[in-house]
Amino acid sequence: MSTPQLVVHHDKELMAQSAAARLITKIVDAQASRGYASVVLTGGRNGNGLLAALAAAPARDAIDWGRLDLWWGDERYLPEGDPDRNDTQARAALLDAVPLDPARVHPMPASDGPYGADVDAAAEAYAAELAKSAGPENHSSAPTFDVLMLGVGPDTHVASLFPELPAVRETERMVVGVHGAPKPPPTRISLTLPAIRSAREVWLLAAGEDKAQAAAIALSGAGEIQAPAAGAHGRSRTLWLLDAAAASQLPRSLYPPSSP
Repeated sequence: MSTPQLVVHHDKELMAQSAAARLITKIVDAQASRGYASVVLTGGRNGNGLLAALAAAPARDAIDWGRLDLWWGDERYLPEGDPDRNDTQARAALLDAVPLDPARVHPMPASDGPYGADVDAAAEAYAAELAKSAGPENHSSAPTFDVLMLGVGPDTHVASLFPELPAVRETERMVVGVHGAPKPPPTRISLTLPAIRSAREVWLLAAGEDKAQAAAIALSGAGEIQAPAAGAHGRSRTLWLLDAAAASQLPRSLYPPSSP
């Protein structure tokens, strides 16, 4: 388990631009060393802000988009193309503008797909897709993602793992259906903490004053059941990317000076 590292930026725009530059570098390095890269996307304002910044970055052309595998950390269980789905928002922010290989893009099932209203069956299908992509060199029945990104909610939730709910207590399955989420829609699909921890690097994104308490709780020794963000760790690196507002309640000893 890696110790969290913090980078604090002046504002959310600079945070998004810096995170996009970091992601480009990670993808290019992985493709240079192994021939491909694997990234897990997150939704929300910070995840979509990062994708928009990546779309606007001239260096995006350094990525071989045809050799990039894309997964999602969670999804709202809504019909395909619904504007509230994370994959719909990701396509609008970036994916439709770059030459991805459709076979390497892995959106989570939609509620109007083959599993209908059965979100648990949809979650099992996504877990099977992960397992199919995992090789003998991987540490679990999920690929060893190069970078897995997570937005941090004001209640410390990550993906669709909410405090105290059954999904955050899962210790074996890689993907679960979520029922009764405290923010709409209540029905979702989510990677679990075991799946998240299979990633080489986990990046947690938090910007805005409404995330300040969550960041302080998660980084101050809280338990993962009460604060799911505290349980999100990468195998080799756990990186918190914050703006000054989100870092405002952290002890000064925890984070470095503001950086670009």
